Amino acid sequence: MSQTIHPVYLVGAGPGDPDLLTVKALRLIQDADVVVYDRLVSEAILDLIPAGTTRIFVGKASRNHHMPQEQINETLATIADSGRKVVRLKGGDPFVFGRGSEEAMHLTQRGIPFQIVPGITAASGCTAYAGIPLTHRGMAKSVRFVTGHAQSGEALDLNWDSLADPDTTLVIYMGLTNVAMIRDELTAAGLSPATPACAIQNGTLADQRTVITTLGDLPDCVEGLNLKAPTLIVVGEVVGLAGELGWLNPAQPCELEAQA
Repeated sequence: MSQTIHPVYLVGAGPGDPDLLTVKALRLIQDADVVVYDRLVSEAILDLIPAGTTRIFVGKASRNHHMPQEQINETLATIADSGRKVVRLKGGDPFVFGRGSEEAMHLTQRGIPFQIVPGITAASGCTAYAGIPLTHRGMAKSVRFVTGHAQSGEALDLNWDSLADPDTTLVIYMGLTNVAMIRDELTAAGLSPATPACAIQNGTLADQRTVITTLGDLPDCVEGLNLKAPTLIVVGEVVGLAGELGWLNPAQPCELEAQA
């Protein structure tokens, strides 16, 4: 008798707060035989995995891959081939800078079924908890999500002229390493260095930290305050609303001189 092959579920875990999981995500996590998870899945969400469920950590950080992507792809396929129910738990949303499409394509090539379970991406989750609307009448007519991290050995190649739009909210994922270059390229393309900007560290978690500054001062703030990943960068006039609308933890201005 042929073995049943269950779909591999590529599940978005959201930015960290377990209350932001979808009902489907929670159900699948609690029904899985194996959970394959990355570095951005919070401990509070991992605590929801039942005792006895196999956990496989495949986390990746900048320039430090615990498991190469190709090996992650094959791990998912191999476990699924064994007949076990697999949940691939990914921080944020699998299809927003999550490489979920690469994993899905590999499964397709291996003839293994899969399903995508969307998660709340950091751009909407972290900014909502920081009191920063992505769009606001009179401040931002559009929003752009971009990666601030390039593949190893490659330059960060973005359309800076297009991104330097004062009527757009710019949300930059994985931008800490290249924050100085991002500032330089945006201002060279015409965006004012006085444009409000912020860095949100550990967004949606109890220790969320929102630091408000300007685009021009952003690199010095990131370095001077020793901000660490995961940190989301937001640039645009809407950042100025954080002081009024922030509700989780109060936003703090970047005051480097006072800390010297």
